[in-house]
Amino acid sequence: METESGQLMLSELKSRPRREPTYPVAVDWHAYASSVKPFSSEQSDFPGMIYFDEFTFTELQRNTGNYTVCQKDLCCHLTYKMSEKRTDEVYALGAFDGLHTVEGQYYLQICTLLKCQTTDLETCGEPVGSAFTKFEEFSLSGTFRTRYVFPQITLSVNQLAPERHYEISRDGRLRSRRGAPLPVLVMALYGRVFEKDPPRLGQGPGKLQ
Repeated sequence: METESGQLMLSELKSRPRREPTYPVAVDWHAYASSVKPFSSEQSDFPGMIYFDEFTFTELQRNTGNYTVCQKDLCCHLTYKMSEKRTDEVYALGAFDGLHTVEGQYYLQICTLLKCQTTDLETCGEPVGSAFTKFEEFSLSGTFRTRYVFPQITLSVNQLAPERHYEISRDGRLRSRRGAPLPVLVMALYGRVFEKDPPRLGQGPGKLQ
């Protein structure tokens, strides 16, 4: 559903997924990322804002490659292959490891691949509606310190990617499956670190509501 003030995306979820015989095994979200050395790069990282949180970004400069970006204890690793590297679209790999303080206070660890609004790196993190760059292969992972990690892939025109196009490996990688290349707007792993949340009234730190 889309209106002048925004867009609402819906997805059908099972109410008791653990009772399903096909329920996946537990994922160790930092296993792979902690086992590999950071990919080296001569380019400099740069800051960018997403919903008032300051991310650390690095630009994807080739049509295929391996990149790492780190912030505090979180390092995000990306391996990818584009169908082509367009000159009119820029993508960046970003990391955020910190306390979100707008409309609530909660600690997040986030790895994200996103399209910048323009070719100006200062627009990385600004809203984008469409993408023409297509990713044939991708693998995104991070050194998360929480088991509460939620994957998301949003495609051009703000459509959620069907599960048949990607998978979550047991060692914590969000990776592509064979199929048609995807026009990616945002790809992300959202981690919630509850034990680092500030204390709430009547609660000690790290307690779930």
